[in-house]
Amino acid sequence: MKILSPAKINLFLQIVGKRSDGYHDLITLMCCIGLYDTVSLTFGVEDIAVSCRHPAVPEDDTNLAFRAAHLFFRRLNKNEGVKIFIEKQIPVSAGLGGGSSNAAAVFLGLNRYYDYPFSTEELMSMGLSLGADIPFFLFQGPAIASGIGEKLESYQNLENLKILLVFPGFSVSTADVYKNLNLALTKCKKKLKSFLLNKQLFDPESHLCNDLEAVTASEHPVIETVKEALLNQGALGALMTGSGPTIFGLFSDSDEASKASRALFRIHKWKMHIADMVTRDSGYRFDDA
Repeated sequence: MKILSPAKINLFLQIVGKRSDGYHDLITLMCCIGLYDTVSLTFGVEDIAVSCRHPAVPEDDTNLAFRAAHLFFRRLNKNEGVKIFIEKQIPVSAGLGGGSSNAAAVFLGLNRYYDYPFSTEELMSMGLSLGADIPFFLFQGPAIASGIGEKLESYQNLENLKILLVFPGFSVSTADVYKNLNLALTKCKKKLKSFLLNKQLFDPESHLCNDLEAVTASEHPVIETVKEALLNQGALGALMTGSGPTIFGLFSDSDEASKASRALFRIHKWKMHIADMVTRDSGYRFDDA
């Protein structure tokens, strides 16, 4: 079984406060996008194994996809195995949720193979025990997430804009970004107050906001350089996603996004990708061949 495993972006990310367990409460609008890893599952094997050609992806029991398979079999009370191969297209540790998406793909693939023993809610509960973004990927659509990411509310007021992703070429540690966050300096609460009260149509010029952006940008000034360059090329708005360092610009159509991509590559040689917003479903695709 092959599963296309999508990336996500955070269209806003407000940090509400720090919890006693060390996690942070947040409010974020997330949407899957058309940039995919491919997760291949091979059945009829004795043990769980994971492999990936990307040097930064672990091939042991620290991999979220491995842990998802282990938890699934444990809950199913089956002593079985699966071979997992991950073909990476989503940059690693880039704020795009690739590892969480891969774990969700394993949950969905195993659930399909074993004839749906678990409901979506049960899978989301299992996923939350492994990572805060995994429930979103199992949710099947754009959502406003709160708590640590486990409380999800469907959000259908997104235009299908084109996304130009810019990868600055380095990774960041999410844990370090949160550790360096100064809650007194966050700005999204005021900007998003009206939106969250009325659940209005998302407006890139008014609602793009990420409380983690200033933290990552203080260490990596290229974040601001990329944002300014995207806006100068006609983006409706630009923002860092997650804890970074990936930045995205929103464009009204493919031609505008392509034109901006060509212009930025001529000047900066950044690695870029144009993607659609997946506004109507989960973004996962199955091939059982």
